[in-house]
Amino acid sequence: MHLSAPQQVHLPANRIFTGRTDVLLLHLDPGKLRSPVLWEPGVAGDPQSMLFPHLYGPLPLAAVVEVVRYQPDAAGSFPQYRR
Repeated sequence: MHLSAPQQVHLPANRIFTGRTDVLLLHLDPGKLRSPVLWEPGVAGDPQSMLFPHLYGPLPLAAVVEVVRYQPDAAGSFPQYRR
């Protein structure tokens, strides 16, 4: 499962969900994940040194500590997330 750090989430959101108004961000407690999380390169177009977390296994519901709506701007683009 592809995950993102807060400062990265706008990159995949803009690639995949531009213009959508039903996007939710799940805040996770890493200590409650039971499967490996590996930090790996993103896709072409992402900053070269940027690594994204990927969860290799199920996401336990108990690891979800907050759910927030992530809204695009008037042009349909997602801004960098600020918590």
